[in-house]
Amino acid sequence: MPTNPTHMPHLTSIIEVKGINKSFDDKPAVIDLNLRVKEGEIFGFLGPNGSGKTTTIRMLCGLLTPDSGTGTCLGYDIVKESEKIKQHVGYMTQRFSLYDDLTVEENLDFIARLYHVKHRKEAVAKSIEELGLQHRKNQLAGTLSGGWKQRLALSGALIHQPKLLLLDEPTAGVDPAARRDFWDQVHALSAKGTTSLVSTHYMDEAERCTRLAYIAYGKLLTEGSAEEIIASSGLTTWTLSGKNINDIAIKLKSMPGVGQVVSFGNTLHVSGQDPEKLKQCIDSISLTSKKIEPSLEDVFITMVRKAKTQ
Repeated sequence: MPTNPTHMPHLTSIIEVKGINKSFDDKPAVIDLNLRVKEGEIFGFLGPNGSGKTTTIRMLCGLLTPDSGTGTCLGYDIVKESEKIKQHVGYMTQRFSLYDDLTVEENLDFIARLYHVKHRKEAVAKSIEELGLQHRKNQLAGTLSGGWKQRLALSGALIHQPKLLLLDEPTAGVDPAARRDFWDQVHALSAKGTTSLVSTHYMDEAERCTRLAYIAYGKLLTEGSAEEIIASSGLTTWTLSGKNINDIAIKLKSMPGVGQVVSFGNTLHVSGQDPEKLKQCIDSISLTSKKIEPSLEDVFITMVRKAKTQ
C-alpha cells in the first residue's frame, strides 16, 4: 500500500505506551514500560547493552508483539495495527542492513519500491542529494566506510518521508566526525517536524536530545530533560585532583556517604546522595576539591547500580 503522510492523524503524542511487557524464554526483556514521545521531539532512549532498548523499539514499529500492555505509535495500535505503523515509520537498525552488492542508488531505489514511493526516481535523487551521497551513488554499499554506510541507512529510512524515525544505536562504530554530522542531520529533520526516538549509550549524544528516558534491566528508571533528570537525582558530586589518584579512589570507595568514584583522566568524580557525609569524606582527603553539578553519566551510573540491587 502506498504511504501518504498527509493522511496521518494530527497527534501531539507520536508514541504512547502503557505497561508493555516482553519476555523471551521466560526471561523478562521489558517490564511494565510506560513511555510517551511528543511530536517533533528528539527523544533519547538510553541504557546499557541488553537493557531492553532494541526490544522496545521493535515493539513500537510492529516487528514484535508485546506480551501485555497497550500503546499507540503514530496513532495506530501497536498490537492490532502494526502493518500500518510499518508504512509510516523510518527504522534504522543497529547493524547495516542494506545490500552490500548493490550500489547506493540501487539500494535506495529498492527501498523506494518496497514503500511504493510515488515519483520514485525523483525521490531517490532528492534523497541522494540531501544526504550528500552524490559522489557515492554508483559505489557498492559494501565498500563504504562506517560513516557513509550510516548516511546511506539514514537516507533509506527517510525515503518515504516518515513522520517518525526509530534509530537504534545509529552511531555505533562510526568516527566522531561522522557522529557529529549524523546528529546535525537529526536536528535538521527535527526543525522540519520529524520526530526521532534514538537509542544510545553515549552520554554526549544524550545531551543533544530534547528529552531522555533511562532504561536498565528492562525497567524505565527515569525520564525528562537532561536538566530535570539531574535535578531530581538528589546526587551531589565533587571533582578531586592531585597525586596518587588511583590509591585515593580505592580508599574513597569504601567510605560511608560515597556512592561512586569515577576516574576522568587526572581527576576523580566522587558522588553521593548524602551531602554532609560526602563533604566529610572529601575534607578528609588531601586533594584539591571542587563541588560541581553532576553529569548525566554520574546520574546514570548511580541509577543503574541502584536498579541492579533491587
